[in-house]
Amino acid sequence: MTVEKVKYVLFAADWKRCLHFYQNLFSGSIRFESEVWSEIEIAGATIGIHGGGEGKRTWTGLSFQIDDLRSAITRLTECGGALTAEPNDTPEDPLHLAMCIDPDGNEFMMTQKRR
Repeated sequence: MTVEKVKYVLFAADWKRCLHFYQNLFSGSIRFESEVWSEIEIAGATIGIHGGGEGKRTWTGLSFQIDDLRSAITRLTECGGALTAEPNDTPEDPLHLAMCIDPDGNEFMMTQKRR
């Protein structure tokens, strides 16, 4: 047996909105698009978007490492997402983690490597 691809699946009440959110936020490449199943590639990883979700707030376990977290947070809100809590930024611990939510209730993290 050979594993050909690993996919992570998100459920969305509005599959098109969800698909385009990740495309716009992370400059993802849509590989396949339909009402039932869509796929987007982000940094070599494949995320499947399955329509018919309930739009309930759900922790996904997804984490995206970003080179500039401050600008990513701004972009998050421009694309229709939100922070679930304001990230901390102190002299001892520079900003490196943001807890986020997409327009369909899927929670994820954006991180920046500590310098």
